Amino acid sequence: MRKSGILNKLTKVESTNKPFISIYLNAEPNEHGRDNFDVFLKKQLSEHQSNFEVDSEERESIDRDVERINEYVGKIRNSANGVAIFACAGEDDYFKTYEFDVPFEKNEFVVKNKPSIYPLARMVDQNPEFAVVLADSNNAKIYLMQRGKILNNEEIENEKYNRSEVGGWSQMRFQRHIDEMRKQHAKEVIDELEKIVRDEDIRQIVLAGNKDVVIPVLNEEMNDFLKERIVGTVRMEIDAPINEILEEATTAIKQFDTLKDKEKIEQLKDENYDEGKGVTGVAKTLEALVNGQVQELYLTAKFDEIEYNEKDVKEILKAYAPGDDNEMPSAKNSQEIADDMLSRALESAERIRFIEDENLLEEFGGVGALLRYTMSANQN
Repeated sequence: MRKSGILNKLTKVESTNKPFISIYLNAEPNEHGRDNFDVFLKKQLSEHQSNFEVDSEERESIDRDVERINEYVGKIRNSANGVAIFACAGEDDYFKTYEFDVPFEKNEFVVKNKPSIYPLARMVDQNPEFAVVLADSNNAKIYLMQRGKILNNEEIENEKYNRSEVGGWSQMRFQRHIDEMRKQHAKEVIDELEKIVRDEDIRQIVLAGNKDVVIPVLNEEMNDFLKERIVGTVRMEIDAPINEILEEATTAIKQFDTLKDKEKIEQLKDENYDEGKGVTGVAKTLEALVNGQVQELYLTAKFDEIEYNEKDVKEILKAYAPGDDNEMPSAKNSQEIADDMLSRALESAERIRFIEDENLLEEFGGVGALLRYTMSANQN
């Protein structure tokens, strides 16, 4: 997952003794073109209001939040598919809203002492921007996409050529001319692609076209910077409809991510031994995070699948964060523990990866990490 400015801001919000509300809404329209979150939101707001005594500071804070949330949801733009709301009126009147073109998997409503970031971090990880290069011998289209949406596109067209029915040296010279034209066309496409990838910080590229002719020529012109970002190739005609391009590219990226997840967890297993650079389970991973050892954090895509020994986790939290217990995440609450690990990883880890296949991390309670160094190596 690429680090997000929104996530970084949310992790810096300090704990409070007032109820802090985090809401995630799937705002995709149903078959009738309407949102489905209204009933969910109304029910959750009412239930959580009733959890606090009338005239208390907590109730005063949440009453103000409910008022502002109800006022805001009536103004959500029609094109938004995902909505995140963070509110705590009792803490400097905190109220932040974010609207996204991609949806959250489901509606979620969380009240604790600081923002809940797990659903947002997962959404960011699942929806990276990627580039698709669709090319034939004299035309090319470069698309920037994100989960089936075109963000931008560039078209490149070069002089067309036809083969002549000639023989001998003339045919050989003409073939060399064709090859030079293809190479020049490929170079122009790759130069434009590199500019886009660098400017937009794109991490994944899908090549589309004739796998026997065009794609090999494109590959020849690529430097290592681009080659390491290629995640798949698909056979496709230059005039393919856009929905087909989106579908094929998305499938290629999903296949790549699935294989990459398996490779990463296999590497984690290989390194998961005493003094190895791999740890598994919530307790050991949390300990590595507070020590700043974690290079890559791996989390199951669903926080409610995270399992751990509550006593072990509580001991680690107390050992590394002594003081006011109210500022520590509750060891009983898997979402609070997941949020705490994410916050620490956003500060110090190079990568956070959500593992979609629940079976890959199941034996480890849904959590693991590759380390920069072991503690014994650091102490020597």
